[in-house]
Amino acid sequence: MALQNMSAYQSYQKNKYETASPHRLTLMLYNGAVQFASRAEQSIEEGNVADTNKYIQKTQDIVYELMTSLNERDGGELAQNLKNIYLYIIDRLVQANMHKDKSLIAEAIVILKELQSAWEQIGKEVSLG
Repeated sequence: MALQNMSAYQSYQKNKYETASPHRLTLMLYNGAVQFASRAEQSIEEGNVADTNKYIQKTQDIVYELMTSLNERDGGELAQNLKNIYLYIIDRLVQANMHKDKSLIAEAIVILKELQSAWEQIGKEVSLG
């Protein structure tokens, strides 16, 4: 019975991502990046180097995914500005990982949360319009 429940849960999770709108998928990426960065920050506090590295890399993977989803041809200046912000976040994460500096992760989290909030607001405005 437990195996059947696990399979149903996995199907639900897979379906959740496959049926999400592009806006919702981007929001999920921001949520994941914030969560993993927060875990990295906590891992630094605990002195757990392996987890710090793992969670920083997961955060970087998500930021790279956000960056590759940009449409630079049609997005113009906005897409270029976002790309620069993503590159800055990546740099902060690399430096944080090298120096185990949680203040750099905190800086990345602040930026990610600002982008996340802006993206949530865009979704509200689009659904109202």
